[in-house]
Amino acid sequence: MSIVELDQETLPEVVTGDSTVVVDFWAPWCGPCRSFAPVFEKASEKHTDITFAKVNTEDQQELAAAFNIRSIPTIMVFRERVMLFAQPGALSAGQLDELLTKVKEVDMAQVHADIAARGSDDDETA
Repeated sequence: MSIVELDQETLPEVVTGDSTVVVDFWAPWCGPCRSFAPVFEKASEKHTDITFAKVNTEDQQELAAAFNIRSIPTIMVFRERVMLFAQPGALSAGQLDELLTKVKEVDMAQVHADIAARGSDDDETA
């Protein structure tokens, strides 16, 4: 599967869908980012049921700031409009595969129920 380049206009529609999306925040000058790129690309070919996307933090500085990116590469995983994972640093192929396997196993009905419960708790205390 091809990797999608995201910007301020395309990111919201990609991460608010119901699919799983892995986003790599990177920059062309970043050595660890360049080293991680082939790992990310191979994972996109292996996990065709997942959307893989990249955000060039040099070109999309406002977007990087909106996600509070302080170190690159930073990997974020969204599923059904919920951020399940965010971590700076390059992952090995094995670590990325393990992460994606765990993300696929998450009970999203429970996650959404927990979010809804927290939201109602906030409403009650306000």
